[in-house]
Amino acid sequence: MKKFGIILTSLLLVAGLVTGCGSTPTTPDKGASGLPADVQAIKDRGVLKVGVKVDVPNFGYKDPKTEEITGFEIDLANAISKEILGTEKIEPAAVTAKTRGPLVDSGDVDLVIATFTVTEERKKSYNFSDAYFTDGVKLMVKKDSGIQGLKDLNGKKIGVAQSATSKKAIQEAADKIGAKVTFMEFSTYPEIKAALDSGRVDCFSVDGSILSGYLDDSTVILADSFSPQDYGVASKKGNDGLAKLVNDTIAKLKTSGELDKMTQKWGLK
Repeated sequence: MKKFGIILTSLLLVAGLVTGCGSTPTTPDKGASGLPADVQAIKDRGVLKVGVKVDVPNFGYKDPKTEEITGFEIDLANAISKEILGTEKIEPAAVTAKTRGPLVDSGDVDLVIATFTVTEERKKSYNFSDAYFTDGVKLMVKKDSGIQGLKDLNGKKIGVAQSATSKKAIQEAADKIGAKVTFMEFSTYPEIKAALDSGRVDCFSVDGSILSGYLDDSTVILADSFSPQDYGVASKKGNDGLAKLVNDTIAKLKTSGELDKMTQKWGLK
């Protein structure tokens, strides 16, 4: 019995040591600094990877001469990077409506700030911040087309971006007024504008602020507006620390008036 007691005591001591070695002073999702692990990973890397548009003037546009990407969403990305890194340092990656989600899923980018409309369906796949800009789906047509509203597009073709919400918004509106429309989907906005110019489509449809960047002397944006579009910053499900930091940053920018200054800087309405 004495020998058994010694063995049992030894086993208890070993178990205690193993348990002690496995414990951590901070919660599992926190780094040694106290920051959430997903935020700390970005801080350690020294750069924030962000998916942005490069073909949307005033939001995210790459100058073909300088190759510099500028716009409202680039400024927002820099503001978020400053909160994490203490300096404005982002690594932008060009995205389209079709590629932005997969790039978040794969971890190639930390965030997507790319005119990404928040929907209940998309919330199931990504963390979304509160809206930083609200727009509506609009219609651009040729001035000499005689088209004055959605009803005049009955039997005509509308160009939209792949995987964008524009198609659904216009289809629902067309159904309500009994208009029969067809859609052609394109990878980029310049492709849709080219299709409108060449007559392949009768209308270019996307959010109004995006359309304004493609407006020229031959086109007009109609007054019709459909389905309010709230833009949010998207991050990967599970990266909750990062999602909270982004939301807190946007709230701070709204309260300070900086977000309004940014929208005014880029002529957004």
